[in-house]
Amino acid sequence: MKTIVLLSLGATLLASLQLVGAGCAGADDFDELDAAGDEWEEVGDGAAAVSATTGLIPLTDLGTGTYRGFSGGLYPGGSNALPSAHKNAAVSRAKAIVPRDRAGVPAANGRYVLLSIGMSNTSLEFCAMGNQCTTGSFMGRAAVDPTVNHTTLRIVNGAIGSMSAPYWDSASDPAYDTIRDQRLGPQGLTERQVAVVWLKSANLSPTTALPSGTADAYALEATLGDTVRTLRIRYPNLQLVFLSSRIYGGWTVANSWEPYAYEEGLALKWLVGAQIAQKRSGGTADLRTKDLDYDTVSPWLGWGPYLWADGTSPRADGLSWVQSDFLPDGLHPAPTAVAKVADLLLTFFRTQPMTKCWFLSGGTCP
Repeated sequence: MKTIVLLSLGATLLASLQLVGAGCAGADDFDELDAAGDEWEEVGDGAAAVSATTGLIPLTDLGTGTYRGFSGGLYPGGSNALPSAHKNAAVSRAKAIVPRDRAGVPAANGRYVLLSIGMSNTSLEFCAMGNQCTTGSFMGRAAVDPTVNHTTLRIVNGAIGSMSAPYWDSASDPAYDTIRDQRLGPQGLTERQVAVVWLKSANLSPTTALPSGTADAYALEATLGDTVRTLRIRYPNLQLVFLSSRIYGGWTVANSWEPYAYEEGLALKWLVGAQIAQKRSGGTADLRTKDLDYDTVSPWLGWGPYLWADGTSPRADGLSWVQSDFLPDGLHPAPTAVAKVADLLLTFFRTQPMTKCWFLSGGTCP
């Protein structure tokens, strides 16, 4: 049985959230956020107080270096570049994305969907809450970008406040029915039209850091393995899943979310790496993630934008997270953080070889 933890943040946070969506989101959306407010409060394992930096090196900068014995980079071998075979598989699947009617049958006048999956932070960055999006969010910016495909592509926010990783790991989870009935259905869309997912999910209340054998990063990796197989079940025409880990967690007021937010990046790296290794080995599945074969039970998996940076310390590309990037709880993104994530997402989908042909108007995939 899955139990939602709801802890009120009070009027100060609610007022800040209302500013984020003023004139865009409905009252019910902010009630959802207020209820979700401190869904992540309980953290442990010696977590420190608010901290501007941690001294940790972003995975994209760490490369072949190590963190507690684990190598950096987003992909195997400390690299940030997609292995060629995995890249080619993604491009092949991108080219298979076609407009479909509500029954999922290819149709010239049909649609295909880019869908977000995750918790309240995911929802705020992708849109707001629901589909009434703030202008600074990814969906808000994409809506007015003339380079984006506004003909056959539909972008839908499926992320829901309080829905942490365990709420997405089974095809019977109610969150998927909410998306079907409240996010897709009102726009005349169905689950059979979902072709691409941006997945940004996290553990609820992590307590154990690496290198412990019971670290929350391992639990997240296993849960996400179940999640991506579930996505393939709910969305039978799903081709691609792009993953992002959390932004900086050191500004959280109740307790620091570091190093857990940082280590969630490793969980995603291992998940993607497990799929790559399985295909290279001819089918041997990882014991933790289980079967991730993108020809049978899973969509193709790869990194979306990597969002973590060490607080006020800029990473190599200049990204940093200052305290004013967060709402009063220090956890949820303020408008400046939403804008940073939106820019990274928009740049990613406009430039990647496996995204341009379906995201851009007139775009092609090599």
